[in-house]
Amino acid sequence: MSGMEKPDPHGFIIETQVNYLPERSSESDQRFVFSYTISITNTGSTAAQLISRHWIITDANNHVQEVRGQGVVGEQPLLKPRQSFEYTSGTALTTQVGTMRGSYRMQAEDGTQFDVEIPQFVLSVPRVLH
Repeated sequence: MSGMEKPDPHGFIIETQVNYLPERSSESDQRFVFSYTISITNTGSTAAQLISRHWIITDANNHVQEVRGQGVVGEQPLLKPRQSFEYTSGTALTTQVGTMRGSYRMQAEDGTQFDVEIPQFVLSVPRVLH
């Protein structure tokens, strides 16, 4: 299940793929664990480095969790034109369905910084949404 592709004015395309991890989840403890794979592709003409991330995670009870941090999976990748960077991370919800959206702060070679929006995607235990 791929997220919506949305062109970014700076030429970055973000693609998302989500997997539910039943072996790491516990329905009785209301812990639902998901992994997500993000692919960031630079379709622009300028190299830029991913400096930090900002996530807004919302569960089915409208409980919002904000996560900010340096880089992604311990890296601050430099994406040259036509380069991609892919990584997998995870999150846990207390409900079977939720959403994630956010942004990456990028820094171009000339030092200017800009945000690349991460389009909202759905986290869902497979049997809940059909």
